[in-house]
Amino acid sequence: MKDVIVLRKLRVDAIVGVLDKERRRPQPLAFDLDVHRSFREAAKDDDLNETTNYAAILTLTARVAVEGRFLLLETLATRVGEHILALDPAIKSVTVGVRKLQPPVKEDVASVGVRTTLTR
Repeated sequence: MKDVIVLRKLRVDAIVGVLDKERRRPQPLAFDLDVHRSFREAAKDDDLNETTNYAAILTLTARVAVEGRFLLLETLATRVGEHILALDPAIKSVTVGVRKLQPPVKEDVASVGVRTTLTR
């Protein structure tokens, strides 16, 4: 399958991390999502009901991030992927990337993050 729903730089403020300051207040995160599912019928019929609504994916991702309060980005990325797969049985796989945009490190780095792919 070559069809992919591509969602880039979803910004969410959420609590994630192991340091005390990360547990006290939300920090900015950015998500990149690649959702692999056929949308040929949707394209043929111009019908939203024949594909996965990307607005639902974005809302779900933000909810999991905010409500999860995870220690690890690895856990957050995996949970988001699991929820996206559960959203629609037509989704064959999902790649979730999540980055901390203001990581609590002394080095000058733009972001730190993880990426995982989950397959049905």
